[in-house]
Amino acid sequence: MTEFWQSIARGMGNGSIYALLALGFVIIYKSTRVISFAQPSFMLAGAVLITYLTGSVGFYAGLILSALAIALLALGVERVAVRPMVGKPVFAVAIITLGLDVVIRVVVDAFVGLDVRQVGDPWKLHTVDILGVPVQQRYIAMLVITAVMVVVLFAFFRYTRFGLAMRAAAFDQETALTQGISVGSVFAVSWAMAGGLAAIAGVLVGTGASVDQNLWIIALKALPAIILGGLDSLGGAVIGGLAVGLVESLVGTYQADMAPWLGQNFAVVSPYVLMLLVLLIRPYGLFGTPEVERV
Repeated sequence: MTEFWQSIARGMGNGSIYALLALGFVIIYKSTRVISFAQPSFMLAGAVLITYLTGSVGFYAGLILSALAIALLALGVERVAVRPMVGKPVFAVAIITLGLDVVIRVVVDAFVGLDVRQVGDPWKLHTVDILGVPVQQRYIAMLVITAVMVVVLFAFFRYTRFGLAMRAAAFDQETALTQGISVGSVFAVSWAMAGGLAAIAGVLVGTGASVDQNLWIIALKALPAIILGGLDSLGGAVIGGLAVGLVESLVGTYQADMAPWLGQNFAVVSPYVLMLLVLLIRPYGLFGTPEVERV
C-alpha cells in the first residue's frame, strides 16, 4: 500500500508539470484558435536559463526571473513571427509555431553544449512523512507551486479587467473588437503567459535532475492532457495534466507485474492510450465545448 501512495504522489507531482504546460497550450488556443507547438522550446529555455541564475541569485529568485524572461521571449516571438500571420489559415500558423520551436531549441542547445547542466535541488530529495507514507518534498513543492499558479490564473481571468477582456476575446473576437477590446494585446499577453508557465514547468522538471537537450520531449505529454481535458478548458487542462501524470506513474509501477506482455516502458505511451480511450467516448475531451456547424 505504501508503494501505491508513493506512486500517487509521484504522479500528482509530475502531473502538475503537465498541467502547467497544458494551461499554456489552452490559453493560446482560446485566444487565437491555434495550437502553439513552441511550448516545448520555452520549457527548455526556462530550464536552461535557471541553471545560469541559481548560482548568483538563488533558486526562487531564479525561478521568477526565468519565468519573466521567457514570458518576454514568448511576447517577442508573437509580435515578430506570429502577428504577421493573423488572418492566415490556422494550419499555416501552427506550422510557423513548429518552426519557431525548432529555431529556439537550436539556439538554446548552444547554451547547453555537449554536457548536461544542473539546476540544483532546493529540496535535496528530502521526504515528508504523510500518514505513514514517505513523500519526496519536490513532489509536494511541484503541487504547491502549480496550485498557486492555477489560483492566480483563475483569479486573474475572473476578477481583473484585462482577464475579462481575454475571456471576451476568446469567446468572440469580432464582438470583443466592437466593444473596444484590443485583440492584438490579448494575443500578446496570452503568449507571454504561456511562455512563463512553460518556463516554470521546465524549472520544476530540472530540479533534482540534469538539464540536457532532450528535456523538451517531456512537454509533448501535455498534448494528451489538453486533448483529454478539452482544448478550450482551463480547468480541463489542470485535470487532464494530473490524470496523465497519475496514469503514467501507476502504469510504470504496476505494469511490469500485472501486464508484462505489454513490454517495457509502456508507461511512456500510456498517456496517449488514455487520450485515445477518452476521445472514443468524448471527441471534444472531458470538458471541451462541442462545436456544432450547420450547413
